[in-house]
Amino acid sequence: MKKKRIVLALGGNALGDTPKEQQEAVKKTAISIADLIEEGHQVLIGHGNGPQVGMISLAFDEASKINQKVPQLDLVLAGAMSQGYIGIHLKNAIDNELLKRKINKNVYALISQAIVDYKDKAFSNPTKPIGSFYSEKQAKKIAQDTGWVFIEDSGRGYRRVVPSPKPITLMERELIKKGLDDGFILIAGGGGAIATYQKDNKYNMIDAVIDKDYTAEKMAEIVDADLFVIVTAVDGIYLNYNKPNQKKLDHPKIKELKNLINNKIFPSGSMGPKVEMAVKFAESKLQRKSIITSLDKLKESLNDDKFGSHIEN
Repeated sequence: MKKKRIVLALGGNALGDTPKEQQEAVKKTAISIADLIEEGHQVLIGHGNGPQVGMISLAFDEASKINQKVPQLDLVLAGAMSQGYIGIHLKNAIDNELLKRKINKNVYALISQAIVDYKDKAFSNPTKPIGSFYSEKQAKKIAQDTGWVFIEDSGRGYRRVVPSPKPITLMERELIKKGLDDGFILIAGGGGAIATYQKDNKYNMIDAVIDKDYTAEKMAEIVDADLFVIVTAVDGIYLNYNKPNQKKLDHPKIKELKNLINNKIFPSGSMGPKVEMAVKFAESKLQRKSIITSLDKLKESLNDDKFGSHIEN
């Protein structure tokens, strides 16, 4: 197989929910990544951080209820913390797997910032729920103290909602490109990266949640990847998933997928962004290809198009 520049977007199933679970989960993830490196591919890794950033935020939320000296934590900081500890677990697991195979490669995890447009409509319409559930009274008090926005969430209480803007580029783009060119394995864009906008000759970080598949696809374009692989809990794109008439789309046409996206066939909180970004990358340039697959089928999907869902022009 021809050596490729590959961007992997890892879903939460590749990471586990708690720190202890994560340390075990990344060992399996590292084996799949090392398989690609052993075959000579260049690899750039993006990842989600939903459970992890939620856990960090919840810890500070609960602690602040007990001890007023513990502050409510800005999402920017929770995002940076999650990038750091997911990054070091992934790096350590990949380092160990490469050491076992006697492969001399350096792995680096980068705390990353995504440039967004401060005029993005998402900032005037926060929709992404995060953190704890509160009573209406608690939510009103916190909103008054912090300026946070809350919504009632499915009868379970009130939750904070934050904007989910689209990434324009990454601040670390030149470092990421040079790192790949120099043969390093990089982990970047974690959790979609930290939303940052430029205004009045200054960079400003802002509480927001960027979809990690959007950021991973942006990284794939930045580094001129050959292949964009979205690693998720299922081994491809399915119609009527988990129903008796479910059907896997092995080699869907871009036009077909666009019609399905426009008709909102795929859930917006799960497969929707994955299919949308897989299409976006595949049609961004000739010879570019996207694959949606599971971690278990990652190696097979790269070597045999019977595995995973393959999207190309």
